Amino acid sequence: MAALALIDDIRAASRLMVRELGFMDATVAATDYPPSAVHTILEIGIRGPMTSGELGDFLRLEKSSVSRMVRKLIDCGELRETPDAEDARSKRLSLTAKGRRTLEALHGFGRQQVSGALAALTEAEQRTVREGMMLYARALLQSRAENEVQSAA
Repeated sequence: MAALALIDDIRAASRLMVRELGFMDATVAATDYPPSAVHTILEIGIRGPMTSGELGDFLRLEKSSVSRMVRKLIDCGELRETPDAEDARSKRLSLTAKGRRTLEALHGFGRQQVSGALAALTEAEQRTVREGMMLYARALLQSRAENEVQSAA
């Protein structure tokens, strides 16, 4: 029973974080964009140019959803497509100047949000939060990978 209480507490904390971080809103991070578009700008900004397929794999989104979202971000001037040097049939997505400004605004918003929350904690608690979140994120990734291997077998 203790394990069930632990699981339910973690699930409740996860739901609260999703709400507090604004992911239940139609748009997030003080933008006019949905969460998937915000994550697209962040990940391309952090990781560099990538194809739509790579983006979909990384964000775990369906190809059709990625295609529509990328088209909207290109139309809004956030992203550009350029031919892939290694495969002319493929296009690489990168941030435009506007996209880089949006990326900086997203980083500023996120850092302010996290900084405000961390201000309520001691330094030791802050380190505990960082380590716990990193461990949990890694465990989620590992669990998904193991489930995918089992499903494929």
